[in-house]
Amino acid sequence: MRLAPREQVDFLVLGGGIAGLTFALEAAPFGSVLVLTKKGKAEGNTQYAQGGIASVLGPDDDFGHHIEDTLVAGAGLCHRDAVEVTVREGPDRIRWLIELGVEFDKAEGRLHLTREGGHSRRRVAHAKDTTGREVERALLATCEARGIRIVEDQIAIDLVTSGKLALPGPSRCLGAYVLDRESGEVSTVSAAVTVLATGGSGKVYLYTSNPDVATGDGVAMAYRAGVPVANMEFSQFHPTCLYHPAAKQFLISEALRGEGGILRNGAGEAFMVRYDPRKELAPRDVVARSIDAEVKRRGDDCAFLDMTHLPKAFLLDHFPHIYATCKEFGIDMAVQPIPVVPAVHYQCGGVVTDLHGRTAVTRLFAAGEVSCTGLHGANRLASNSLLEGLVFGRRAALAARELLAEGRGDRPPVPPWNPGNALDPDEGVVVTHNWDEVRRLMWNYVGIVRTSKRLERARTRLALLRGEIRDYYWQYKVTPDLVELRNLADVAALIVECARRRKESRGLHYTLDYPKSDDGQLRDTVLERGEV
Repeated sequence: MRLAPREQVDFLVLGGGIAGLTFALEAAPFGSVLVLTKKGKAEGNTQYAQGGIASVLGPDDDFGHHIEDTLVAGAGLCHRDAVEVTVREGPDRIRWLIELGVEFDKAEGRLHLTREGGHSRRRVAHAKDTTGREVERALLATCEARGIRIVEDQIAIDLVTSGKLALPGPSRCLGAYVLDRESGEVSTVSAAVTVLATGGSGKVYLYTSNPDVATGDGVAMAYRAGVPVANMEFSQFHPTCLYHPAAKQFLISEALRGEGGILRNGAGEAFMVRYDPRKELAPRDVVARSIDAEVKRRGDDCAFLDMTHLPKAFLLDHFPHIYATCKEFGIDMAVQPIPVVPAVHYQCGGVVTDLHGRTAVTRLFAAGEVSCTGLHGANRLASNSLLEGLVFGRRAALAARELLAEGRGDRPPVPPWNPGNALDPDEGVVVTHNWDEVRRLMWNYVGIVRTSKRLERARTRLALLRGEIRDYYWQYKVTPDLVELRNLADVAALIVECARRRKESRGLHYTLDYPKSDDGQLRDTVLERGEV
């Protein structure tokens, strides 16, 4: 199934993860829906989520505990209203997933709940250690059963707004230009409502747990369209990704530490007690910095997550996918510690929205990791990510349905894509080189530990790279790699500028020049179009 050169729908959804598919299912009874995915239907961060979904589901838990745990992890920057909405609506969203056929693990007839870092209670519902895969399966199956159209291998180039077409009135989104990965053809998709559910931007860094599709497209497109972007300095480094030369971006779930895993250094010492009294159950930012500090202190290549004190049968039952994958790389986690390193995992900032996913551009919504609702603050609490996609995917759909009910509005014709005098690309090495340079400079200069000097170096080099990319973009015909490189460089610049403006250390942003938190800077870092 391909796109026609011109398409017109009520709801255009860019992204096929938990937020996008939740929106699609909730909106479908009220209008035509088109979901576009960059690669295969299931390829995205949702598919790779291991640990589970946090929600108040146990008898010893309540909303107050979950709210407080989220606020503490967010280091003072969470928006309490966003936290309360997410937590209070969570249990109903879990029940909705169960109704759709998601098979969560159970024990003695009840949901089996795990505990992860930063949580004061066991509240993480899961499906073994492949929760995201199970959730994605059920959502896609339900979309297929309900006839929702999903088209694969489509990458949005840019949003179409009334401002770009020089139309009068406040800025509103009219749809998007979309590139077919296989044919190279560009389609014009007009929509009454456009939804960004494009996920995060992990590929802006050299080492990440994210799949290749996570190039920050939604954030970059929204910023270019005039939507404010906030808190991009808070890139969450997952403490434990598998360290092996043949392994590519394989995550070792936080749930292993929740079930008693011990972090050790190259000498076999359990070192977390030196860094935080919560040890392995400290929030992710603390654990990631602790591993980074310990590895640098000793000159080791990695740390080790030790599960060998737990029965093999327990590991096989709770973590079959992780056990099998480690075994493929010659590591038997039942008898030897797993080598691990931190890697970029989750984007805590993004496109600024209200509590219904609405952005500053009318008829443009955002939900899931691409958005900044205020839920995560300066650091995401483990397993709140899938929960956010569920809650705000539905909330955005409810608001979009109301918008549609008021009238499909003025739908001015969107002109077809105009390549102008663009040439066929003849220097692919330019794209490949710049892609690699962006990711390396972000890892080296804008990583777990930052300095003002490193950030200035990153900003200077990115300005040159973005100029080169911009010239190339307007001279040659668009390709998937070029579209992603352009977005990657724009997002990198947004991260650097947000980091430069935060003259303190808070949550995931740690700088040696300002190692302490400053409550005088207890505010979001917001960037408007033209500031980078």
